[in-house]
Amino acid sequence: MAQSGKEFFEKRYAEIGGKLTEVKLSPCIRVNTLKKSDIINRLKELGVKLEKVDFLKEAYYVKSAPFSVGAITEHLLGYYYIQSAAAQLPAIVLDPKPKETVLDMCSAPGGKLTQMAALMQNKGRLFAYELKRERTISLITNLERCGVKNCVAFASDASGVRKLKLKFDKIILDAPCSGNYATDPKWFSHRTLDGIKRSAAIQKRLLRIAVEVLKPGGTLVYSTCSLDPLENEDNVQWALDNLPVELEDTGLKIGDAALGKCRRFWPHKTNTEGFFIAKFKRNG
Repeated sequence: MAQSGKEFFEKRYAEIGGKLTEVKLSPCIRVNTLKKSDIINRLKELGVKLEKVDFLKEAYYVKSAPFSVGAITEHLLGYYYIQSAAAQLPAIVLDPKPKETVLDMCSAPGGKLTQMAALMQNKGRLFAYELKRERTISLITNLERCGVKNCVAFASDASGVRKLKLKFDKIILDAPCSGNYATDPKWFSHRTLDGIKRSAAIQKRLLRIAVEVLKPGGTLVYSTCSLDPLENEDNVQWALDNLPVELEDTGLKIGDAALGKCRRFWPHKTNTEGFFIAKFKRNG
């Protein structure tokens, strides 16, 4: 049997309790607390119908709008960021504080980075890496648009962080991955098991780098928008077997338990994109 196609992945994911059911996801916005505004009331006045995301403090689903919410002045001024609900959770789990030194290893276009800056109240130190230079342009634009002042961004592979000779209090690794069908209608036609294996190998390399530059006792949040166990549970088990880390509870109520303390998001259950989050603590 070919290791690709919808039938293959349906069978593969059914073995771990998943079901590939079509979902219609609403766009989601996150209020940018670095800028003082009454943006929710303003959007409502403009005819935008919003629904509060019950598991996030600053997030709202856009149920309908008479225009694109990414093409108005309020968005350009950085009063809000268009960011899926699931993608907002890794920064919440990491919980960066104003006095900490924090690393975002795969940063563009900057959703989690600008969110962390807001959680840190523009204090402390944020470092960001993005491999693809063309994506760095959107990253810098979003940092400026959202009023981020505590961040230094590098157009480099995350391995470049070693040159800084720093140890980080907290690290977020939202790893490049194979994605999932809920946000990509053509996902089944261009994803194969071999491709997913290649992604998993890259993720392991990045996990090793992350733990190398993490302080003892520091926190690493690993996340993907993949549903495949090779990129998720298997990588977490690899890290536990090969790196000086242990798992901690994410504190999340949404999603299914995975490896006990991780969380897996099946679109048909959470009405979000497919997602996976693990929280590690580095041992001494």
